[in-house]
Amino acid sequence: MDTETADIRAIEQVVTTVERAQRAKDVEGFLALFHPDALWTTGHGKVLIGFDAIAEFTRAVLPAASWDGEITHKAVHTQFLRPDVAAVKVRQVYHSPEGETEGAPLYVMTKQDDGRWLLHACQNTEVRVE
Repeated sequence: MDTETADIRAIEQVVTTVERAQRAKDVEGFLALFHPDALWTTGHGKVLIGFDAIAEFTRAVLPAASWDGEITHKAVHTQFLRPDVAAVKVRQVYHSPEGETEGAPLYVMTKQDDGRWLLHACQNTEVRVE
């Protein structure tokens, strides 16, 4: 397997882990995916700068989150900006008894010296059906 293919698989695994951690309300598993200098903008526009801000928000919100149904995440496009930086477009679907709603996160991920890919700058955007 070539390096790019291996990196794409590793990136897709991070997206899968985001899904799994959110479903399980696994705060520490979710936070383990972030670079220490990460920037996260929630689907409602709250800007969180740095790991400490992301951790404080996540620890307050994720355990109390409630939803009817499932949330799925799928990496639909990965574009390498450099060999160690990737822009990843994600399709996020909330499946509920009332129907589906969608988010369109963009994750900028960086490859660490140990080979791990971490979330570095992320923006979640609600998809509105007109």
